[in-house]
Amino acid sequence: MSIPEPVGFTDEQTTVITTARRFTVLTVNTHKGFTALNRRFILPELREAVRSVSADVVFLQEVHGTHEHHPKRYANWPTMPQYEFLADSLWPQFAYGRNAVYPDGDHGNAVLSKFQIVRHDNLDVSISGHENRGLLHCVLRLPGDDREVHAICVHLGLRESHRNDQLRLLRERLSELPGDAPVIVAGDFNDWRQRADALLEPCGLREVFAAHHGKPARSFPARMPLLRLDRIYVRNLKASQPKVLANRPWSHLSDHAPLSVEIEL
Repeated sequence: MSIPEPVGFTDEQTTVITTARRFTVLTVNTHKGFTALNRRFILPELREAVRSVSADVVFLQEVHGTHEHHPKRYANWPTMPQYEFLADSLWPQFAYGRNAVYPDGDHGNAVLSKFQIVRHDNLDVSISGHENRGLLHCVLRLPGDDREVHAICVHLGLRESHRNDQLRLLRERLSELPGDAPVIVAGDFNDWRQRADALLEPCGLREVFAAHHGKPARSFPARMPLLRLDRIYVRNLKASQPKVLANRPWSHLSDHAPLSVEIEL
């Protein structure tokens, strides 16, 4: 497996932390910075909410890289890509995987990190003729012992047959990693039928909410979560305190409720 080195990062962006044995992970579908049904642009409020969690690594889905017309319609549209706006000064390292490209712009997955992202790769798992999807694979270097953690941000398709094909590609990527490598896989799996856990278990992945509560978390719709669409999986890592962020302000900032968990090496 060949993963290209990231570009655009400077020495000043590297976070200096003595040792990181425990850290917090957050995953959130940003809905391109809009409330449910696209009624209001709320990316600045979403940024403040994300900052309040103080997560060390943030997995983002449906985040804009560019858009030609939105800056003309919304006065508070950022002058930079949405993932960079969300990273602000708290997450000096970030990577973007562009999945969907259209005449007005593009969107995809992103990872924000307080730890160094030493390389990243965006795996296209789109099914021809249908929605564009991707797996953003980042390799994080934790300070102290320079241990590497693989972080894969996921956004899968709406059809089960498509998700099965995309999960197969995810399993192939996982099979290329060393068996003892720490791995976090998080994001929007659209897995309302709860089939992913069984398909990923042979790869050694454990879903953190299923491990603690018997089932994945209810995360959709955000104002009254009923469906278990989002996931956080780990391999060769300990996970504790999984949380669904379903209260205000989160319930009014996206159509998905974010998930968080504490990770320990």
